[in-house]
Amino acid sequence: MVRWRICKNVSLGCEMAIRTMGTLTIGQAPRSDITPILDAALPSHVRCLHAGVLDGLDDATIAARFSPQAGDALLTSRLLDGRAVVMGKPAVGAALQQKIVDLEAQGCEMIAILCTGEFHGLHSQKAWLIEPDRILPPALNALVGERRAGILVPLESQITSELEKWRGVHQPPVFAIASPYTASEEEVAKAARSLEAQGAEVILTDCMGYTGWHQAICARHTALPVVLSNKLLADLLRNLL
Repeated sequence: MVRWRICKNVSLGCEMAIRTMGTLTIGQAPRSDITPILDAALPSHVRCLHAGVLDGLDDATIAARFSPQAGDALLTSRLLDGRAVVMGKPAVGAALQQKIVDLEAQGCEMIAILCTGEFHGLHSQKAWLIEPDRILPPALNALVGERRAGILVPLESQITSELEKWRGVHQPPVFAIASPYTASEEEVAKAARSLEAQGAEVILTDCMGYTGWHQAICARHTALPVVLSNKLLADLLRNLL
């Protein structure tokens, strides 16, 4: 059953190795914080194309097209110059779909979304589409088991939606806020200590922007294991490829 699904979704034939992969961030590409993690994980035969929803857009255009509207869920990402940007989720979702089409037109046989947010209705024609929100929560739920998870999120407004996302856990998760793009070392440390004080037994970073720097800070200030979403995704891709 699994073998048939793989062949059907990729439409490449089971014997053909994937040679061209695309990554798609909701910010601007390439992501200097995430790309090294992926590059270290991917086999040498895989060529990787990097694209972003905000590629080539100036501040005024980003504000006009992606500023949150009333009632929008919020997302945050990184621009090439390192600045953080907050966007409305509906506009980002529509732009993501067009970028998937563009990457397929460039020959990508696999496309990995570099965002842990939930998007509904994304699809590809032939490329194998990897959506972290469909992969990481079930994997992490199984990993955490009956322990209480502490979820590190970039924005306070994301906590409500995250409760629904992590509904599969045995114990209700606890949350702390620290933007991977703007938080200082002390703010990250404070967030980690808050999760431990709330009874967390493991810290899960629910944004692709958290890096080894954040992981090391959390490890220095708590006794909890810390799981990076981008590293976990890279490990899964390495095994798949």
